[in-house]
Amino acid sequence: MEESVIENINIVDQWIEKAVDFSPRIILALLTLLIGFWIANKVSKFIDKQMELRGVEVSLRKFLSSILGALFKVLVLFSCAKQLGFETTSLLAIFGALMVGVGMALNGSLGHLASGIMLMIFKPFKVGDLVEIGGGHRGTVEAINAFNTSLATLDNKRIYVSNSNVTGNTITNISGQGIVGVELVFGIGYSDSIDKARDIILRIGKECPHILEDPAQSVVVAELADSSVNLATRPFCKSQDFFATKFYMQENVKKAFDAEGIGIPFPQMDIHMIKEN
Repeated sequence: MEESVIENINIVDQWIEKAVDFSPRIILALLTLLIGFWIANKVSKFIDKQMELRGVEVSLRKFLSSILGALFKVLVLFSCAKQLGFETTSLLAIFGALMVGVGMALNGSLGHLASGIMLMIFKPFKVGDLVEIGGGHRGTVEAINAFNTSLATLDNKRIYVSNSNVTGNTITNISGQGIVGVELVFGIGYSDSIDKARDIILRIGKECPHILEDPAQSVVVAELADSSVNLATRPFCKSQDFFATKFYMQENVKKAFDAEGIGIPFPQMDIHMIKEN
């Protein structure tokens, strides 16, 4: 019984001794991890700043910064493993094998990365552009990252769209040309004056602080619909004023129509009743 107790004590002493011997490595590895990640973030920001000073486009800067930041952190993890006594060559072999397996498992993620590179090469949009992707996602481009593109919506939400979904869908760059036409259609009744309605729309356009004088705004009869005469106009404004112009015109044209007695009709049906003898 005493021999068993002594044996257990010796085992505990051995483990304590090993823990004491190994603890400096653990502490050093943790410090390397924390300081290394901190330095990696600082270096990534420094490189981003240097690229900004050299006039590198913001989209490319953000993309390269995210890639370089990830590479720096991988190097830090290798350094931590070396601090713990692992052989670097063995780790590289294991890492290579893992990358093959992970690459097969994350085939979609690699596709997102490839799509991100395509976005950098072909540049269908840049950071700050107002875009619509696939007809469902509309917002201002905040960043083109390694695997996704982030959009800031008008209602202050942030949408992350995977890069492969961006390149695989229709991309409408609303603000990429600097100025943009705002498509507007106003319906009036068949008994209302087209010329009067046209004058009102043009007057509201001149009062709008965002609409440009060149190209000049015009109003045309776009359609003789079932219950309305549809007048179309396309005032031009700066890209960043697209929605401000649209909302201003819709609200103030409606108010002016009401004040001038011009009705905006709604779908209706006339029913004729025939009385049989």
